[in-house]
Amino acid sequence: MAPTPLVTSDGFTVLPATHARFDDVRTMVGPKNPTSSVCWCLSHRIPAKLNRELAGPERAAYVEALTRKRTKPGVLAYDGDEVVGWAAVAPRADLPFARSTKIPHVDDQAAWSVWCLRVRPGHRGRGISHVLLEGAVAYARERGAPVVEGYPVDNRGAKVDLTMAYVGTRKLFEDAGFTLASPTDATSAGFPRVIMRRSP
Repeated sequence: MAPTPLVTSDGFTVLPATHARFDDVRTMVGPKNPTSSVCWCLSHRIPAKLNRELAGPERAAYVEALTRKRTKPGVLAYDGDEVVGWAAVAPRADLPFARSTKIPHVDDQAAWSVWCLRVRPGHRGRGISHVLLEGAVAYARERGAPVVEGYPVDNRGAKVDLTMAYVGTRKLFEDAGFTLASPTDATSAGFPRVIMRRSP
């Protein structure tokens, strides 16, 4: 039986990043060179020391283990059977953001964080990031999140360098029904980052 999508919109579907979809996670966040010690969307998921220690294939193994857990490490967007997007979503308490000195806690609610949105080259400009964000919120809601937050740049319409665009923009989050909750002391690509929040 086919899994029920978290979101279906504009011909795209969003599904949790389960172990059965690990190859699609690899497509979205794994480096081209499997021995490379970069990405796998780990830099904001695990402590900096562990992020530095995990090398090459160890990074893949770490993320594969995450896909086997009850709470999955994120969601994937599909155009038919082809994976076209990734969004990382998890309880903030489980992330380095819980101890961040630059991104404050708004209140004592057990917030979930959406901190990385990635669309495959060749598929950008089709609204996939909007569908991904909606899917991430839907997954957090399904897992009992009382509130979902993101930490996008407040770029006021200015162009954001693609390598740093993964954090999203304030407008993207506003379009998804998030509202400004707090400024931060963090920046990305030279722009200030803000906390955007939404009740799922």
